[in-house]
Order: sequence, then structure tokens, then C-alpha cells
Amino acid sequence: MDLLTIIDHPEWLLMLLAPLFIGLMLAEYFIAQKRGQLPENAAYKLPEVVCNFSLAAMHQLADLITGLLIVKLYLWLFGWRLLEIEIGLVSFISLLILQDFCYYWFHRASHRVRWMWAAHVAHHSSESMNFSTAFRQSLMYPIAGMWLFWVPLVIIGFEPKWVIFAVLLNLGLQFFVHTQWVGSLGVFEQIFNTPSHHRVHHGRNPQYIDKNYAGVLIIWDKLFGTFEPEVETVRYGVTKPVNSFNPLTVTFAEWRDMFHEVKSPNLTFTQRVKILFAPPRD
Repeated sequence: MDLLTIIDHPEWLLMLLAPLFIGLMLAEYFIAQKRGQLPENAAYKLPEVVCNFSLAAMHQLADLITGLLIVKLYLWLFGWRLLEIEIGLVSFISLLILQDFCYYWFHRASHRVRWMWAAHVAHHSSESMNFSTAFRQSLMYPIAGMWLFWVPLVIIGFEPKWVIFAVLLNLGLQFFVHTQWVGSLGVFEQIFNTPSHHRVHHGRNPQYIDKNYAGVLIIWDKLFGTFEPEVETVRYGVTKPVNSFNPLTVTFAEWRDMFHEVKSPNLTFTQRVKILFAPPRD
């Protein structure tokens, strides 16, 4: 399968990377965990691994179903593009950088807007951190509005299939930062998101909450004041634990709580809107 075929069918990218992902998880388990090189909260435990893979499957199915509608919308918007951009080396690198910038704002919004946090919290609800945590995703991302953050790239003039490829490539690269097996990466820590930076992002330590939103480039966090280095040992999870390995509970717990609050009596319309779209309290 050549590159152009993958570009025409970008949804295949993560499936093609799956053997590498599985290989790294097996290596982390058999080499690092079995030899006692990892802390207890990096351990592979069957109920959680099954939950993570179930969440990944549900997420992929939701993306396939909603992706057809989203691609049609992108193609319609592409008709209103501002520029005619032909993909070459420079324009492709520019697309990757711009997409990573858009991802930063999507990720930041996913922590600061409760409607979006209701989807994203599934990824953060684990109190462990290993490569399988990268698979812990939510089928509710299309409802939460993740796709909106790539619209500017289409309107600028990047063809939708290239935008989707850039998004999936970015998400695929983020698999590699979900581990405690890798320490500091020296000079790379200055520019790129690394396992150390991303461990901070998954921490519920007060100083780590809502920090290090980076996808691939950590420079956005440094530019916009959301960077925090890994100093104190990270405590993983969220401040309002889900306490379940049921993928449906993990997916819908925050949605349930949010809508339960919205339906509370004696609230004004403004108060109900704030429950949905203000920053989450936990």
C-alpha cells in the first residue's frame, strides 16, 4: 500500500500503525513491567486493558459513522476556500504545524468547556499510565464538536483528505507519549511533547491540572502559559473518579451528571447554559 492510497483513505492510517502499537504494549509489559522497571500505576491489569480496548473500538465505530457526514461538510466548506494550496513538502509541513496548533486549542477547550470535557474525561479517568492508556478514547467526540477545530484548515485551502490525514497522524504520534517507561528526552523536551510532558497532563496533582495540552509540539504550551515540567511524582486520574472498568460507565458518567444538574429545579436559563459550557468544577 503506497502513500497516496493512504491519503485517499486516511482512516486506514491508525489501523496500519496498530501492529506497532501492539508491539510496544507487549514490550512494555514483558520487558519493563515483568522486570520491575515500572511503578505500580504503570501495570497492565486485564480489566482496565479490556476497558481501554473496548473504548477504542467504540470510538473508531463512532468516527466511521459520523465521519461520512463530517467529510461531506468539509468538502462543502472546501468550495469556499480562501487559497488554492497544492500539497508539496513545504505546504505539507505547514499543514502539520497548523493542525497541531488547532489541536492545542481543541485539547485546551476539552478541559475548559464542560460539554467537551464530558467526552474527554474518559481518556483521563484512568489512574494508571501505560501505552494502553492511549486507546482510552470516547465515542462522544463527534457530539462534543472535535471536528469543528479542523474547519479553519479546510477554509484556508487544504484539501479535506489531507486535513484528516494530518489529524490522524497527529493522534497516532501521541500514542508514544503515553508511557512511564521513558524518562526525560533532553533537548527534545524543549520543542516536542514527550512522555514526561504528557505524564504531567494526566496528573491530578494541583499544579498539573490543565497543563501541557500539546499534541506533538510543546511550544504552544510555552507560548500560551500552560506549560508545567514534571517535578513531583504524578498521581494519575481525575478529581472526581469514575471507579469503573465498564466502558459505558466510563463514557457516559460525566454526561449523566451534567444533564442531571441541568434538569435541577429553580435554575435560570443562564445557569443551565453555564452548567453545559462553563469550565468543569472537577
